[in-house]
Amino acid sequence: MASKWIQALRSVALDVPDLARAEDFYTRVWHLDIAARTDTAIYLKGTGADHHLLALHQADHLAIRNVTLRARDADALGQIREAALANGGQIIEDQVSVTEPGGGIALTLRDPHGRILRVVHGDERAQAFEATDRPIRLAHAVLNSHDVAQSQAFFERVLDFRLSDRTKIMAFLNCDRDHHSIALGVTDNDALNHIAFLMPDLESVMRGGGRMRDAQHPIEWGPGRHGPGNNAFNYFIGPFGEVIEYTADVEQIDDSYQAGAPGDWTWPEGRVDQWGISQPPSPALKAAQRNVFFTSQEQGQ
Repeated sequence: MASKWIQALRSVALDVPDLARAEDFYTRVWHLDIAARTDTAIYLKGTGADHHLLALHQADHLAIRNVTLRARDADALGQIREAALANGGQIIEDQVSVTEPGGGIALTLRDPHGRILRVVHGDERAQAFEATDRPIRLAHAVLNSHDVAQSQAFFERVLDFRLSDRTKIMAFLNCDRDHHSIALGVTDNDALNHIAFLMPDLESVMRGGGRMRDAQHPIEWGPGRHGPGNNAFNYFIGPFGEVIEYTADVEQIDDSYQAGAPGDWTWPEGRVDQWGISQPPSPALKAAQRNVFFTSQEQGQ
């Protein structure tokens, strides 16, 4: 199962109010490395081949700037451009050279609900290496939606994502072998829900949970194993209120995978995951999953 236009989720860019604090947390505690820096931003990489998977920009307060996807080829940018315009999207930048670290050619668009999506081709790649207890790459980004059907249709028609599973609270969207790279959460707003970082194994997810607790960032949900995607998880609230997840064992699927409906994903009373050992998400986590908006949404554009 694969999008003909999108190869993968590449990175997420956030505005943060304290860049020095962000660098300390995401390198020392979250275990990312600095890929590049400018006077007003840092670019953080994992152990995989992406130049960076998280960009952090100095700003007055926390917000999400964009979600960056990697195109399969240069021709895909033009196809996506036409599809976006035909489905209510707006073009912010039309296939321009990226001037920030990582480079490449990018098409930046805004969907009908104000989300900023950037599709890049020809960006720099890093030398991947193996390491325990360190994120490899992004696993997925979950975006809230006040109208999941409309948001899903945009991702399907414009970016050629496909529905991999549907639950009562979420639509999971696939572009390659990972069960999902984007998911849409059923809510009354269009904020960022969370960013998931792929760890090499379950041991690393658990060790990361202990390291975060040592740093006064308790596990807000987990440990557990999801239904759709089958991935193990621990959820946390980052230093500025962003929700971040360590995950591993993401299910790999192909065209033979049959998307499930909400009735296929139910648990016995009292369970919130496959294992049945996790408590429900904390009230603090639920609140944080509603509070980080795209910069275009904040400006009312």
